[in-house]
Amino acid sequence: MFIGYFTERPYQDPQSGYFGATGKPITDLGLSNDIYNPDLGADLYNRYLDEKVYAEEMGFDGLVLNEHHSTPFCMGGAMNVEASILARLTTRAKIVLLGNILPLWDDPLWLVEQLAMIDLISRGRLVSGWVRGTGRESVAHNIPPHHNWERFQEAHEFVVKAWTSPGPFRWEGKHYHFRHVNPWVRPYQRPHPQIWLPGVVSRDSLLWAARKRIPYIMLATEMEPTRQAFQIYRDTATEEGYQAGPQNIGYLWKVHVDETEELAERTGRKYVQGPSNPFLAGNEGTNNAALMGLPGLTSRRRVLPTQAVATTARGGTNVLGRPYEQQIEDYTIICGTPKTVIPKIRHVLEYIRPGSIFFWDGDGAMTHDDAMRSLRLMGQEVIPAVREMAKELELPGPFEVDSATGKPYEAQPAARAQESAHAASV
Repeated sequence: MFIGYFTERPYQDPQSGYFGATGKPITDLGLSNDIYNPDLGADLYNRYLDEKVYAEEMGFDGLVLNEHHSTPFCMGGAMNVEASILARLTTRAKIVLLGNILPLWDDPLWLVEQLAMIDLISRGRLVSGWVRGTGRESVAHNIPPHHNWERFQEAHEFVVKAWTSPGPFRWEGKHYHFRHVNPWVRPYQRPHPQIWLPGVVSRDSLLWAARKRIPYIMLATEMEPTRQAFQIYRDTATEEGYQAGPQNIGYLWKVHVDETEELAERTGRKYVQGPSNPFLAGNEGTNNAALMGLPGLTSRRRVLPTQAVATTARGGTNVLGRPYEQQIEDYTIICGTPKTVIPKIRHVLEYIRPGSIFFWDGDGAMTHDDAMRSLRLMGQEVIPAVREMAKELELPGPFEVDSATGKPYEAQPAARAQESAHAASV
């Protein structure tokens, strides 16, 4: 099993009046950056990097980053910069990007170069995820939403070709045109870093990932719709002539561990406080309706066979809009001491059977101390127990079993060494 650590890296400033436990409502893309405090921002960026480094020390396999734009609930507006820093600061854990928003890139050749550099500096520890992005990102970066899916697919094909095909070559697509593609940087991993697709059950994205044999990561969705979605992935894989296993699917959800049940309860409620509050707690008037249904981002022709998978997976039309108590009840938030958390994690693993899991922690109004306590206890007690569960339940991750072939995964540096030995013998 592959175990990763994730947080949205929220902008926390209770003094502003917006980001405390009872802060003012924030309409998406409706808050001016005039209140942004650069001194505080600098502290927070360094805090979140420190937590990621500590997560590696505590035994996590992956340090997970994501990207959102023009919003305080995620400071990762340039996720690849954070990944570059972690590539040099860390030594073992994979650097998992969930993910670069492909439709935003007018110059995907620049993305080819950035990601290859991260993979080289980290000596082959990059996992490159793609996402399509939300209406927020399309508006913030002035990208026509009706071309979102086309740009996503073409950018993916371009990046993979640029990583794997010797240049120079010419690219003439519908949305991208390059007369000379010959990046003087190629990934450390061969043929290229693993590509994963995170999402919340877009039919197009789910089927595309299954057909490409790319692992699909569900993001904080309810368990039954999640299980239904993964069955659609498996059925599509069967149609494509292969058998999808745990290595093909992953699940990210909120897990916090603490020293006592009382402390865990107090800290866990911070998930729905602070800057994440407008986007996680279901407050009225915080979703910007103009961003919810931009043309091209959704389509009636692309609805999943079961509408429950598409709309209730994250609490209906209000994304992640369930009260804290309901999220505790349906296991999308797990809080407690190691003794009480471990059985609940087992329930999730038995129900969904993912080969990759990602604990979403240190979020909302949680402090640095909150995050570090949880990371310490995860490393000491939770991660070892989860690894034993995964062995018992036969849940291999994508670095144990190849998601495309179903065969044992071969480490890419070894393949590189074999290539070098062959070249030397010729």
